Amino acid sequence: MRIAVDAMGGDNAPEAIVKGSILARDEYNVSIILSGKENEIKKLLEKNTSDFNNIEILNAEEVISNDDKPVMAIRRKKNSSLVKALNAVKDKEADAVVSAGSTGALLAGATLVIGRIKGIERPAIGSLIPNMSGGFALLIDSGANVDSKPEFLYDFAIMGDIYLKKVMNMSSPRIALANIGSEKTKGDKLTVETYNLLENTTLPLNFTGNIEAREILQGKADIIVCDGFVGNMILKTLEGTVLELMKGLKKELLSSTRTKIGAAFIKPALSNFKSKFDYSEHGGAPILGVSNTVIKAHGSSDEKALKNAIRQAKICCENNVNELIEESIMRR
Repeated sequence: MRIAVDAMGGDNAPEAIVKGSILARDEYNVSIILSGKENEIKKLLEKNTSDFNNIEILNAEEVISNDDKPVMAIRRKKNSSLVKALNAVKDKEADAVVSAGSTGALLAGATLVIGRIKGIERPAIGSLIPNMSGGFALLIDSGANVDSKPEFLYDFAIMGDIYLKKVMNMSSPRIALANIGSEKTKGDKLTVETYNLLENTTLPLNFTGNIEAREILQGKADIIVCDGFVGNMILKTLEGTVLELMKGLKKELLSSTRTKIGAAFIKPALSNFKSKFDYSEHGGAPILGVSNTVIKAHGSSDEKALKNAIRQAKICCENNVNELIEESIMRR
């Protein structure tokens, strides 16, 4: 299996990307195509490994940044690391692509270069968010589609169901619809109509009803369906809240000699709590609905996160996730 990796995408590129790719090659027995500036990648490879088997460099002198307009960048920067990685998949030189770069550009490129699965109108980003029980939920869509139709959200539920069953080994994921109340009549036209579609589906979906934002961290659902605007707000609010809570707690614990002594005793518990919200364990978010496997790694991914993003890509390919999505969409 060959995975194309955007070596220049992300806050810690290219060093963390190259290191993570080496780890993934060694641990998961995959071949890696590193797309990016050849001279920089070569130096990092020589610094971090003596084994260059199953690692190929695809030279690309341009880089798409977060400041670039996504669609325009995909169309104009043909020699960029991201576009070349996407084309490697399109041309069947690679089975999947992984990038920690611009989310908008990766989404645009996945749609324009690779193309959508037949029957899917809008691809969606599925982000794994942790909960207090030590588990996680797939938030879909978490930012790809600001304006959605009920049919789009219904498709998101189908894609999320297949992803958790095949990649995360869940037998019957609980699917909930993000809403402002538990009653089926609550919400706007979009959520009410989506509720009806999910409630009356003939597919084997374990739909459990609505879920409020305050319940997300309680582990009441395995898949949370929403449009991309709501999903991204949920995702960023949770990320920001956890970050500020940890910063505030650290500040208070170090504010005096007494609290410092207390901090020494509770440090293991705090470390365990923090680890529950460590994005690097899951590696990245799949862009579901495109015809090949595309994984969006977190922008600040270190080598561990990048390695795990490649693992996700490998599992998706091995379990034919895209083919199963297409089959389910045709039966809906």
